[in-house]
Amino acid sequence: MSGWLIDGVEQLNSDRRTAAERSALGQYFGGVSAVFSGLALLLLVVALLYQQHELRLQRQELSLQREELAASRDELRRSAASDMRSLHMQLTQMAMTDSALADVWNVFPGESDSGRRQMLFANLTFNHFVLAQSWGSFSETELLVNAHSMLRSPIFRRYWEATKGRKSQLPRESDEGRVFHFFEQALADLDRRAHPPST
Repeated sequence: MSGWLIDGVEQLNSDRRTAAERSALGQYFGGVSAVFSGLALLLLVVALLYQQHELRLQRQELSLQREELAASRDELRRSAASDMRSLHMQLTQMAMTDSALADVWNVFPGESDSGRRQMLFANLTFNHFVLAQSWGSFSETELLVNAHSMLRSPIFRRYWEATKGRKSQLPRESDEGRVFHFFEQALADLDRRAHPPST
């Protein structure tokens, strides 16, 4: 069977020598084809590596965008909180100047007009520290120093005693809750100094 096939190939190619030349030519093109196949594989690997690098860069860029969005959202939240505090301060100032408006709030009952204005001013002062703390204007040490100073005032101390029950219910992680705990720490420090433990 194989002899017939060889004989048929020889007849198609005229003789054995022509068939051998054509066979060598085919092997040459086979080698060239192998080189091109190797180059194609190499180019495919390079393209995959480049694509992987591009995907890594895209992931990094998306991560940076997410961080910027989160920072922008936090900044908007802080700005909205600042606007709310500013509005609260304006309302407090209005109540300080007009006793009829102060009656709407029904705060600090039993205080005279001047006493109620003092309480409202003390409230404004406390909210100033809350706003400053939320914006990072004060370090913890600076906040404690200011709290010590404010709590030495008998009027502010009276305001503090009148409002600490409500303030103690605030979430500790809120801006006002954090400042409340600083003032409570300052109050405890002052009380320890005023009444040192007997030995």
